[in-house]
Amino acid sequence: MIGEDDPLLREGLALLLRAEGLDVVATAAGPEELLAALDEHLPDVAIVDVRMPPTHTDEGIRAAVEARRRRPELAVLVLSAYVEQAFATDLLGGGARRLGYLLKERVGRVEEFLDALHRVAAGGTAVDPEVVAQLLTRTRPDAGLDRLSAREREVLALMAEGLGNTAIAGRLVVTEGAVHKHVRSIFAKLDLTPADEVDRRVTAVLRFLRSTDAR
Repeated sequence: MIGEDDPLLREGLALLLRAEGLDVVATAAGPEELLAALDEHLPDVAIVDVRMPPTHTDEGIRAAVEARRRRPELAVLVLSAYVEQAFATDLLGGGARRLGYLLKERVGRVEEFLDALHRVAAGGTAVDPEVVAQLLTRTRPDAGLDRLSAREREVLALMAEGLGNTAIAGRLVVTEGAVHKHVRSIFAKLDLTPADEVDRRVTAVLRFLRSTDAR
């Protein structure tokens, strides 16, 4: 399901997804239409614009939150024309899964967009690299994060994008074993032990995102 008020982008997304063999069950131009389509078609994934009518502020986000309240298993990929840092910081709140946040320009990079969509649909998280880059420039002190090496911070930033160890290894041109060692070191420096009843990867990313100033 696609929620986007720009008709060209909305229909372009639908054509792209159908060309990839995906079933687009509904498209919507506004939040009320989006939620009605959700109840009628029961989609697996919703692609939602942050800003929708009538005020073009946060209607899309509020519709996405309501959609997840109605169907907690729904995967949601949010699109935005700008970096909405406050939303990006909250994206992984509570260890949320099946959520993604991409800048609209990423849609034009078809392979990256589809990779993020499939990652979210499979239960993962996808955060736009540009959002992560901007968050990196606004960090507040965190004793654990301060202990990380430059390479470990690179690995953690890629984790924040939602990449797994194999993808991180490919991005950094290192072995997967090297990435695994970096991840273990990150957990150790952030005092995250295997005995913790939390997802250590999600917790590490949350520490990273929460070390940023909200917009």
